Parts: sequence; C-alpha cells; structure tokens
Amino acid sequence: MPAAAAGRVRRIACVSHRTTFRATVALVRIATWNVNSIRARAERVLGWLERNDVDVLAIQETKCTDEKFPFLPFEAAGYEVAHWGINQWNGVAVLSRVGIEDVRRGFPGQPTWSEADVLEPRALGALCNGVHVWSLYIPNGRTPEDPHYTYKLDWLAALRTEAAQWAGSGAPIALMGDWNVAPLDEDVWDISEFAGATHVTPPEREAFAAFAEAGFTEITRELAPGKYTYWDYQKLRFPKNEGMRIDFAYITPSLAQRAQEVWIDRNERKGKGASDHVPVVLEVQQE
Repeated sequence: MPAAAAGRVRRIACVSHRTTFRATVALVRIATWNVNSIRARAERVLGWLERNDVDVLAIQETKCTDEKFPFLPFEAAGYEVAHWGINQWNGVAVLSRVGIEDVRRGFPGQPTWSEADVLEPRALGALCNGVHVWSLYIPNGRTPEDPHYTYKLDWLAALRTEAAQWAGSGAPIALMGDWNVAPLDEDVWDISEFAGATHVTPPEREAFAAFAEAGFTEITRELAPGKYTYWDYQKLRFPKNEGMRIDFAYITPSLAQRAQEVWIDRNERKGKGASDHVPVVLEVQQE
C-alpha cells in the first residue's frame, strides 16, 4: 500500500476456498488511471487493484475495441466491466466490484471529431455503489493551430454544459480521468518549456476552471497538492522528475463532503511496461 494510505485499516477479511468474507466497508476507493493500452498492461493493472484494495477504477486509453478488451481476468478478480472502444485509439472503461448500473457511452452534446465525423470513445459513465463515476479522456489538442485544439475546447465546453445540469441534481458525481490540461504553472516541471504548446494555454485553463463554476470541486489538488501524474517516455523525463499534473477528479458537493484522502501512486511509473500516467486514488466514506 502506498505511504499515503499506510496504517489505514479499511477492511477485515478472511479467505477460505476462494471466498472472501469482509467486515463492513467504511471507505470506498475510486481511482482513475490512463493505462496507455489495457491489453499490454492487464496483468499490471490487476496486480495493482489487488495490492491496493480498489473498489472502482476509471480507465482511459484502453486502445482496443470492445471485442478485444480482456474482460475475463478482471471478471475473475471480482470486477464488473463497462468498456467503450471502437478501434486502436482512445477507449474508456469503468471497473467496479461494488456494482455497475446505468452505463452511458458519451454524453448529450458530445462533439464528434470533425475530420471523420466520429463520436470518439472518450467518456463513459456508470453508477457504482451510488456514485456516478465518469471515465474521461479529454482530447489532446496537438497544437494551438491544429483543428484538434478547437475540438478539445468544444469538447470541454459541451461536457461542462452537461455536467452543470448533473450537478444541479445533487447526486454524488465524479468526473475522473486524463484531462490533458495543466491548470497551473506548478503543474509542469518548467513552464518555459511549454511556450506555444497545448495543455497550458489560457483557453484550456479557462475551460478546465469552468467546471468549478458549474459546482464541482477538483478534489485531488485539495487533498494531494504538488504532485505530478504523467511523465513522458522521452528524454528521461521520469528519472529527472520532469512531469505534469493532468489527471484530476472533479466531484460534486455531496461527494466532496465524504472525501477523506487522495493519493497518487508514483511507484506505478517505475519498472518495465509502465504506463506514462500513474493512478490517482480517491477515498470516500461509505454512505
């Protein structure tokens, strides 16, 4: 268990003949992780889930179709799986061992990528143990001059419009994932390195901040400040700790008041076969 969660007693369990009997769950762990290909990292993800006692995991960049997603090993580990993928790009999933209901592929008003007029698999929602969890993979933007940048801003604006209506219901909602925005200068190792680049432009940062205006709280910075969640594979970025903070969780007030802790598992960027992102975990009180 990561140091941030060390000493926390969540469950008392005994295992006999592959059946686990658990005491009452005081906390629920909800995580987000851009795994950068689930088929390449299924065993790594499974091991991480088991070691860290995670109840719900929002995954981004599965990079596979629904037919090729490795459902069986996750189901064997006790997780229900909702996945949306249409090719070798993008792809989002929600894994839950506390139930999955009301699965939603995309959201009303979600823009299509104009070059192909395709509704990309970048947003998947599911009701897990009373919490509406959304796995989000916001478009990258590429460069500020690229049409993909406009698509990114339109995508964020459309999500914000829809999310504001969801927030009005008072329901516990978590918008989790890879936002591809570094909202503050401190969220990159050297802001001067990003001159003319995406992720740090004022329009992107304003689009990100608009979710707070819609009634959401970005809980990961509040409970785990000053940490990166992504390190590029190139130029020894990870050993030099030249990272970015671009993975976040915006949550509604009814969920924020139950939030206890956030931890970012930097160790998952180490070793062979690591994703370039690491898991971000939110612990909330069970209702």
